[in-house]
Amino acid sequence: MTDTGTESVTWLTQDAYDRLQGELAELSGPRREEVVAKIAAAREEGDLKENGGYHAAKDEQGKLEARIRQLTQLLRDARVGEAPVAAGIAGPGMVVTVVYDDDEDDAETFLIGSREEVGTADVQVYSAQSPLGKALVGTKVGETVTYRTPNGASIGVTLKEAKPYAG
Repeated sequence: MTDTGTESVTWLTQDAYDRLQGELAELSGPRREEVVAKIAAAREEGDLKENGGYHAAKDEQGKLEARIRQLTQLLRDARVGEAPVAAGIAGPGMVVTVVYDDDEDDAETFLIGSREEVGTADVQVYSAQSPLGKALVGTKVGETVTYRTPNGASIGVTLKEAKPYAG
């Protein structure tokens, strides 16, 4: 998977794309209908000002609609491709280990990709569009790159390992 320069692109494996499509279908169909039914039932109870069930259902509906919008945009802007199979070069779908120039003893390991790609796994994720992600994409193990942080600082980082995410 290579970066095309499009800032809003999120790289996803086919498995992650299919999983997110399924979640969107569930939320847009049965789940949405369930929440609408809760709101209707709570409305029938009368006074909406002091109706806790109504307010809880409306909050749930707001969260549901926000997630539907998020998934719709993510899937619209997603690029689906195969997870990388070759180790040694940083890029989307790769778990990388880096060492910052100012702290040679402290290595950091993370996935270059999307939080959506890992689902519920407990993995640190940096976007390929983040300053560090952009600097690392295409870097080979052993190479050092410099990137600029949002506050303007310049930081050097050496790629120590790059391997495909095994999810």
